Amino acid sequence: MNQYEKLLLQNKSWSEEMSAMDEKFFSRLAHQQKPKFLWIGCSDSRVPANEITGTDPGEIFVHRNIANMVVHTDLNLLSVLQYAVEVLQVEHIIVCGHYGCGGVEAAISHNNLGLINKWLRNIKEVYRIYEDELDKIEDHATKVNRLVELNVREQCTDLLKTSIVQKAWLERKAPQIHGWVYGLDNGLIKELLTIEPNIESINPIFRYDEDQLKKLP
Repeated sequence: MNQYEKLLLQNKSWSEEMSAMDEKFFSRLAHQQKPKFLWIGCSDSRVPANEITGTDPGEIFVHRNIANMVVHTDLNLLSVLQYAVEVLQVEHIIVCGHYGCGGVEAAISHNNLGLINKWLRNIKEVYRIYEDELDKIEDHATKVNRLVELNVREQCTDLLKTSIVQKAWLERKAPQIHGWVYGLDNGLIKELLTIEPNIESINPIFRYDEDQLKKLP
């Protein structure tokens, strides 16, 4: 049996197990999706949102990319964000990085990696903001992990700069934004920050006119 065939057999076993525990499990999933959380996480296969939070399918709306970035030219991310905030009306957005992130480690190198250079440049910009602190860290792994934390913080801040989040804050005082980092070595989540809905907390240069926000479809 090859690895591909094994996946299909494991899917069948999982389906049968879930149905045995709850015969209405799949019928409920098929007819509704009302997650309270949007997860913006890393594409790393070792950081699956549902497994590490102990949640069932349907409880977390998930977007993943290399190094859990919020890039304002990324239409994929923005489309997910808009759907989650405006249609699903999630109450929380979680940006979750993880220690030992390969994308963050690649970003602090000087290697030419082709197309991904353009993506990693966004992480290099985070390094530039905090270079005085990061340059003082001699141990490589420690430097990578500190940049992981700082990157999560900056991505949370970048969410505040979107008209999507600002409009939701005006209309329904939600969602909260949370920054987490997951430990691959122990399976635990470290909470870095929580940002409560407050337009006044956003740097004025990034605030959109409130009257114009209210007119957005």
